[in-house]
Amino acid sequence: MSGNKVLVAGASIAGPALAHWLQRRGAEVTVVERAPGLRPGGQAVDARGIAKEVIKRMGLDAAVRAARTDTAGAYTVDADGTVLETFSAEDDGGDGYIADIEILRGDLSQVLYDDTRDDVEYRFGDRIAEVAQDADGVDVTFAGGDRRRFDLVIGADGLHSALRATVFGPRERFVRHLGLVLAFYSVPNEFGIDRWMLDHQHEGRSAGLRPLKDATRAMAMLSFPADGFDVDHRDIEAQKRLLRERMAGLGWLTPRILEHLDDTPDFYLDQVAQVVMDRWSAGRVGLIGDAAFCSSPMSGGGTGLALVGAYLLAGELATAGWEPEAAFARFEARMRPFVEANQEIGRLHVQSLTGAAAAEPDMEALMPLVERAINGVELPDYAGVPDSRASVSPAVR
Repeated sequence: MSGNKVLVAGASIAGPALAHWLQRRGAEVTVVERAPGLRPGGQAVDARGIAKEVIKRMGLDAAVRAARTDTAGAYTVDADGTVLETFSAEDDGGDGYIADIEILRGDLSQVLYDDTRDDVEYRFGDRIAEVAQDADGVDVTFAGGDRRRFDLVIGADGLHSALRATVFGPRERFVRHLGLVLAFYSVPNEFGIDRWMLDHQHEGRSAGLRPLKDATRAMAMLSFPADGFDVDHRDIEAQKRLLRERMAGLGWLTPRILEHLDDTPDFYLDQVAQVVMDRWSAGRVGLIGDAAFCSSPMSGGGTGLALVGAYLLAGELATAGWEPEAAFARFEARMRPFVEANQEIGRLHVQSLTGAAAAEPDMEALMPLVERAINGVELPDYAGVPDSRASVSPAVR
């Protein structure tokens, strides 16, 4: 076992997934999360293709599947509720528009936390205030006042990554707004939603409802085009005002959905954006997940990128003897084509929704891109590196 001390910033999905694999490879892992605890609920996220294999190698297939939303499919509807298109969770072997493994972000985070909490140190309600690295390690000062030294620091703290801003530069240098704003929040299920998602789109705007495991609630999803976005991601009241303004007059069930804005416990709104960086590391500090290569929710692949990236980064670090330069370089070489395919899917999806696409997509050209976004990366066995749960993998493959 290496005994390398690794600090991971962020306890959503990428952070705990990376902690799982780092700990298995022999590192001593600390995860710091500025929120006081795990954030429940959130958007439904998907695992497709190669990401499902990573979940199996983690030994978490049963736990993840038990926490799924159990969405049977989706209907697109017109303003009167007439069904226009139908998509099933069984399409494309479970890797279609509605994935076989669809789970709320908060529920997946809980599964990953429960899996790692006994072997990983979690520091909730704290954050990284300062970092100073040298050739041998990274000195970290926490906002709570503690100072500690680590061999590596990895940012898994999302689109608005504070670690990325500290080490790599301001967010404007890396975050690309795609011209769409997305909101979602839970509402009372007064709409009769039962295993099937409903989605209404009109002139670039959309409103939808999806089922939750708690059948008394449903998840509302709203989006609208916007050339710019200057609302602070922490200013909830300003976000709600913006949403009401931009969704006015859409029709269908939208007015009833908006009536629940002030009593929902889990409102979220943000720009649909991607993170584009030439490098995901600087010395002994690296980035993973949305902090490094956010593909946007419209790609449907952000969770897959986080899970696959966690597996590969931990494996490459162990293979390189925890020498960061070589490990980060090999990690980027493996991941970047996979990331780029998912980011292209995200951009094309937004263009189709906002009317920015020049023409109907060429499906013959699109399908190979979709396949690369789902399965376009190799998962080495990393047979020659430590694995504290080596007995798990053969049983689940």
